[in-house]
Amino acid sequence: MRGKLFVFSELYYPDESATGYVLTRIAEGLAKSLTVHVLCGPPSTYGGSARAPLFETRKGVIIERCPATTLDKNIMLLRLLNVVTVSLSIFWKALWRMQRGDSVLVVTNPPTLPFVALAASRLRSAKCLLLIHDVFPEALTAAKMLQPGGFPVRFLDGLYQLLYRKVDRIVVLGRDMLRLVMQKLNPDDLRVHVITNWADLEEILPAHRAHNVLLKKLNLADKFVVQYAGNIGRMHGLEVLLEAAKILKGRTDIHFLLVGSGAKKQWLESLAKKEGLNDVSFLSPQPRSDLADVLNASDVAIISFIPGMAGVSVPSKMYNILAAGKPIIALVDHDSETAMVVREEQIGWVVPPGRPDLVAAALEEASGDRQCLLEMGKRARAAAEGKYSFQRVIESYRELLENV
Repeated sequence: MRGKLFVFSELYYPDESATGYVLTRIAEGLAKSLTVHVLCGPPSTYGGSARAPLFETRKGVIIERCPATTLDKNIMLLRLLNVVTVSLSIFWKALWRMQRGDSVLVVTNPPTLPFVALAASRLRSAKCLLLIHDVFPEALTAAKMLQPGGFPVRFLDGLYQLLYRKVDRIVVLGRDMLRLVMQKLNPDDLRVHVITNWADLEEILPAHRAHNVLLKKLNLADKFVVQYAGNIGRMHGLEVLLEAAKILKGRTDIHFLLVGSGAKKQWLESLAKKEGLNDVSFLSPQPRSDLADVLNASDVAIISFIPGMAGVSVPSKMYNILAAGKPIIALVDHDSETAMVVREEQIGWVVPPGRPDLVAAALEEASGDRQCLLEMGKRARAAAEGKYSFQRVIESYRELLENV
């Protein structure tokens, strides 16, 4: 490809959130063969230092951090203010930095940023590639933040259909997302490509629980640990886990461990305390350098979404769970990418969202058959190595950029 590649993202290194980490790795992987310039917001307080230089070059990537507000994102009004300021700041910088023949890779979070990237690309005669992490407005209706069929939803749907038609290429994270996005385009549109996220195969390796530092620290070495690690937000339906814990209250050998932060965490902690769920515990987000220990501190991993999320979002955490060789209980729509992977690789259970009874039944089955879990874990690691390596993903991005 001729020209530079610009990556637009609200979050980037040293931010350790999923979006920040994914965009950082993609930029660094592409920088080995392309000139990559990142325009991003200031670091958030999520998992990383709130201080970072405005300009730096790291692993071949030129990073320019644009000034913006970093207010509490769990308060909707303050989060909107962050979105507006970072989008406008990146747009202004882009107009100064971009030139004819450059390309832009932009992620859908925050939702205003792709429109900023498209506008800047057109003004500077550059190509625009859209990486969809969440499909709007479907993400908002699934979270019950907007009512289906209402004017705001129809307006946003029209706006995003226009965006999809105008960008030069679209990257989706899974087959369910491809299906949903293609409903907004002509059936013969060839601009949409499936490129999954990846497993960190060198950093995340299966490890025997007997040597796990976190299990010893939490006094869970003799428990069957059911773990959810990630964002404890509105779209994850984790109250179902607490309902399952209530059903299994007599099984003191089974312990639920929720690792992360988010809008629902405080409420879930209060609910667990109110119900006297002593076999449910919460842990703050851990540094990414400790991710291998965190994932290996489980016997089975949970991936959970509220109903209606098929195609709307594909959890990046799934691939590192595979790398750690952990079976999965997926509380997801049956036609989601996660459900398809779990069934195809035979690495766990798929449970409809909102069914704590089926979660409890799956956990009783899992805890009673350690050999089955071991075989599932081996298949999970093999899938990660064979299908979801970082090298395969970066090569897919490189080929896409060469053919724009």
